[in-house]
Amino acid sequence: MTDTATKTPGSFDEAAGSVASGDTRTEEQLSELRAWLSKNWDADLTVGEWWERLGVAGWSAPNLPENAYGKGMARSDAVLVAQEISKYGALGAPAGLGLLLAAPTIATHGTQDQIDLYVRDIVTGKKAWCQLFSEPQAGSDLAGLQTKAVRDGDEWIINGQKVWTSGGQYADLGMLLARTDSDVPKHVGISYFAFEMLQDGVDVRPLREMTGRALFNEVFLTDARVPDSALIGGLNKGWAAANTTLMNERAGLGSGGGNAAGGDSAQPGTVIGVLGKRVGDFVGSEGAPNGRRGSGAGAKAKAGAGAKAGAGADAGEATSGLMGIMRGGASMLIRMAQNNGANRDAGVRQDLVRLYTLGELGRFNGLRVKAVKEQGRDIPGMPNVAKLSMSQIVRLTRDLGLRIAGPAGMLHAYDAGKKAGLAKLIGNPFVGGVTEMALFAQAPPIYGGTDQVQRNIIGERVLGLPKEPNNDRVTPFSQLPKNA
Repeated sequence: MTDTATKTPGSFDEAAGSVASGDTRTEEQLSELRAWLSKNWDADLTVGEWWERLGVAGWSAPNLPENAYGKGMARSDAVLVAQEISKYGALGAPAGLGLLLAAPTIATHGTQDQIDLYVRDIVTGKKAWCQLFSEPQAGSDLAGLQTKAVRDGDEWIINGQKVWTSGGQYADLGMLLARTDSDVPKHVGISYFAFEMLQDGVDVRPLREMTGRALFNEVFLTDARVPDSALIGGLNKGWAAANTTLMNERAGLGSGGGNAAGGDSAQPGTVIGVLGKRVGDFVGSEGAPNGRRGSGAGAKAKAGAGAKAGAGADAGEATSGLMGIMRGGASMLIRMAQNNGANRDAGVRQDLVRLYTLGELGRFNGLRVKAVKEQGRDIPGMPNVAKLSMSQIVRLTRDLGLRIAGPAGMLHAYDAGKKAGLAKLIGNPFVGGVTEMALFAQAPPIYGGTDQVQRNIIGERVLGLPKEPNNDRVTPFSQLPKNA
């Protein structure tokens, strides 16, 4: 993605609680959450009813401001909230790009009417979102996008093509960047829309990856329409809103980010089709306070979650499995190495420590950000540093995981039935995930802005190094040379 992609390093869980335990305000909020859960969690509610309670109460996205259905908590504290909900045995927030990207962007740049219209449906899981940013000729040079929006009364007519759109086949709405003025410099003539995906003129085509999945899509827009009221941040001011989206994407995808494009088996929106299902069927049956967790049918619900040709199951399993391995690689790989004896290799032990250390550094950076924000300040470039750190974690998880898995790591299955058969044949349920992570690992250092883009941003915006000489910030977009 510029257009993606879900939780925090496995090492975060234990240490985060102990570090945060000295934070009186955080402990008060977590105590408030526990009391709220004891009164409100009911496994016999539908998924939609539960998410309505969770979202309106401010616990779906507690890092959002209070006027945007949040509680104004730091991102690192929002991670603790998600962990507390999971520990209680309740279904977590409706994870996805709506919660990760659209909600904080609209909360920052939208009007209160737009917040009430769009953000409420995000935190309550009613609508799923995708990100319509990248184009075949506008990836790293995102401001070179050529999708056009032409005004037609109170609406805009949209024509163009987007690519690498994560979850586009399941989305109700999209964060659309389109060019509304070609006679001004390219960064100036862009607008940001909340775009309805389920309409004529929108053709979503999944792109099959070497993992066997199709998490990304290309999207063709032909005379599609969007109301002027869906313009976020003002006409020709979309670049500022886009940067807010990208900042949240990099922070969420980075080490210690703690947010997700996916996670639980229950996925938001009308396309997946789980909102009317019993919420208890999407959580396990053990360890629930007051015996009010699920019926133990979570696996069955996960398998049947996708109303559209099994789409939901694939989406939930893919994002939770891949990202769980990517961000929790240290603890899982340590267990694998202990079980098969790979931990006797000094090089393996050294790299496991390195992987754990990278996760801890991400966590501590998250705590640093929280501390300075409480003082009204910020750490410039930290989302970019976190994104680069996650790229390191992904590559190390890939290489180390395959070393630990041994020859079995060369085997891969492309559907659920074959995955189960392969796991039985190998005798290790984790190896399939390691192999899939190895195949997927090439993507995170690219989507959300490549490693090279992150370094450029740090160099130019944080360190003050000179930019490459060009005239694209003063020359009208219509006069700039275009990619073929």
